Amino acid sequence: MKKIPLHWSILLGMILGVLVGIIFTTFEAGPKIISHWVKPFGTIFINALKLIAMPLILGSLIKGVSDLKDISKLSQMGGRTIGIYIITTVVAVMIGLVMVNAIKPGVSISEETRQDLITAYQSDAEEKQAIAQQQKDAGPLQALVDLVPNNIFKATTENGNMLQVIFFALFFGVGLILIPAEKSKPVKDFFDGFNEVILRLIDLIMLVAPYGVFALLAALIVESPSLDLFRALGMYAMTLVIGLAVMGIFYLLLVRLFVKLKPKKFIEGIAPAQLLAFSTSSSAATLPVTMERVEEHLGVDEEVASFVLPIGATINMDGTSLYQAVAAVFIAQAFGMDLDAGTQLSIVMTATLASIGAAAVPGAGMVMLVIVLAQAGIPEAGLALIFAIDRPLDMCRTVINITGDASVSLLVAKFTGKLDKYSKGKK
Repeated sequence: MKKIPLHWSILLGMILGVLVGIIFTTFEAGPKIISHWVKPFGTIFINALKLIAMPLILGSLIKGVSDLKDISKLSQMGGRTIGIYIITTVVAVMIGLVMVNAIKPGVSISEETRQDLITAYQSDAEEKQAIAQQQKDAGPLQALVDLVPNNIFKATTENGNMLQVIFFALFFGVGLILIPAEKSKPVKDFFDGFNEVILRLIDLIMLVAPYGVFALLAALIVESPSLDLFRALGMYAMTLVIGLAVMGIFYLLLVRLFVKLKPKKFIEGIAPAQLLAFSTSSSAATLPVTMERVEEHLGVDEEVASFVLPIGATINMDGTSLYQAVAAVFIAQAFGMDLDAGTQLSIVMTATLASIGAAAVPGAGMVMLVIVLAQAGIPEAGLALIFAIDRPLDMCRTVINITGDASVSLLVAKFTGKLDKYSKGKK
């Protein structure tokens, strides 16, 4: 019997969860049964995502930074690559914030439903409010002070300290680059293996995603059966898709302005990789095809493609960063939280840095979202609101991820004089 693809399994789990939730709301003991015997499995699933977030950051970020050892030989290429990747990531997060603040998908939730959500997660809300008050009472440079941990082992015990862990991982990765290769090799080999283990654990967690989604949706229905919540989810999905489309147009403009390549030619060149990215939701799985299309059909020199694209698969997750911004603000809106400019600026910083450590595998974006929510003081339990429709949206944002990688490879090749003007992809 042919195995059902994971995204269809998750959608099936979502539908069944909604149906079971509706059925169990029709009799008196139903909500209690769901809360006691079904919801715990959804909670376990969210806990597993939170469990893997810290190791994922350490493993993938240290590996990604230390892999830049060739930057000593390709300093010009490396500097431009990292610089452009950071700029496009910041642009992606800003587009996400503009879209979600303009459309306000979470505001459509009725006050009654919002109060039900706040009541359900009251302890979370009180804890975040206390943290927010502490931040308000602190000085203007406290965020900079908090960025540097005084004890990395203590920092890794709390997901809310993710920025500190990201700082340490970057610092540690730079240290690996600066020492002789023979001395760094054992450490790099350890983190390479460690990263592979974490990626496999994510695969295992995603295997039970349909069951986790089923439990989360069934509990959500019996605890907040208002239809306006699902209308808001539809608005959230629409907001994200529009934002991703705007980001795609931004890439086309970059390529047109700086590389003088027509959008039609660019799309024709990269389309097979985009389709594969959509079907697999994995930048890593798509990487060989992306490299082939960029080299053979868009004229990027092999040296540039082999340097820029693998790094991009690790540290350039523009679609994922845009999604994190939209999802974080949507969840805050659903809970009736008003995020000030400072908090939204912290989302820009956190989403940008978190994208550097986002693994190029399906489902990793959801793990990274835990980091953004924790840092912005948004209830992490809000993941339950969006996970059910995350898989099809993951497919869309992976397309943007690999499109961004291809665009940056063209820009770097152009700026370093390694773009073949006789390529089949040129006009």
